[in-house]
Amino acid sequence: MIRFVPKRISERIEHMRKTTILAVGLAASVPAMLVAQSPATTPVAAGLDRNTLHVQVILDHLGFGPGVLDGRQGQSLVAALMGFQEAKGLPITGKADIRTLQALYPYRAFRPEATITLTPAMLAGPYTNPMPKDPQEQAKLQTLGYRSPMEKLGEMFHTTPAVLMELNSPTTMLTAGSKIVVPNAIPQSQSYDSSISDDWKQTLTTLNVDANEPKADHIVVDKSDGVLRVLDANDKLLAQFSATMGSSHDPLPLGTWKINGNDYNPKFRYNPALFWDASKSAKGAMLPPGPNGPVGVVWMDLSKEHYGIHGTPSPETIGRAESHGCIRLTNWDAARVSMMVRPGMKVIFQA
Repeated sequence: MIRFVPKRISERIEHMRKTTILAVGLAASVPAMLVAQSPATTPVAAGLDRNTLHVQVILDHLGFGPGVLDGRQGQSLVAALMGFQEAKGLPITGKADIRTLQALYPYRAFRPEATITLTPAMLAGPYTNPMPKDPQEQAKLQTLGYRSPMEKLGEMFHTTPAVLMELNSPTTMLTAGSKIVVPNAIPQSQSYDSSISDDWKQTLTTLNVDANEPKADHIVVDKSDGVLRVLDANDKLLAQFSATMGSSHDPLPLGTWKINGNDYNPKFRYNPALFWDASKSAKGAMLPPGPNGPVGVVWMDLSKEHYGIHGTPSPETIGRAESHGCIRLTNWDAARVSMMVRPGMKVIFQA
């Protein structure tokens, strides 16, 4: 059985709170918890860096999704910083430089980590393990659920099981009443609109999606930057998320499209004719819903036939692996975007 032991996080946070930053020109009020050096000047550490995690957590809360909250430098964090800098009217460097740290400082109440008490609901299945690879076998299942409580908790706190292991110890039981340390992806509100179905509310709750999201006027999917940008009517950037889009076999269809509507916790019709890498003997199948389905927890259907914006069963691959032409986000980011859009909204695909 997987076990964790929480570290003495309160002592660690208090020690870091008292740390003084020794950087020329940096405002004395900017705490060490917000220091995150540029990938261009600092080698990527082998392990989780809590200063970097703090920056990621703040950006995640503000709607500039850095992908997986893992306390590591990477292209998703660079893109998130660039989005935040654009929205704040800062020089766009993609680095956590002095001016950016000062702009992040007012949001320091979003601590990098939180200690939570596991509840029966957090640990509840159904789980799907083993997960068959063959679509014909998947079609026989009731759900394409998480493989384990660890995977569920990873998505719940916008991270991975490996990061949860880093933040804790392998000796704590994953049982109701246990306390574990997680990236602080806890939303400010989960008072979702009464018009939302109970099933979708449960998904939003599981993914810790905040109930208060900005309303978009239009969306731009930018191939060169690898991001999905949410904008208002004046082209002001409201939110931004790292995305996987297209491949050499299924390039992003440049142009202007529209959102037809959202399908929450969708089934997925597997049509091998639409997959260049499907075997010649592959047969079609209707796959059940679930976070580990091919399109994750939500499908935002586009006016371009067979294309949509959707989630993924593999959040760690966002911005790295190729897709079959569609726009793929982490499940938590896809759910969040779905709350910002409406049918008929313009979506621009650009290179």
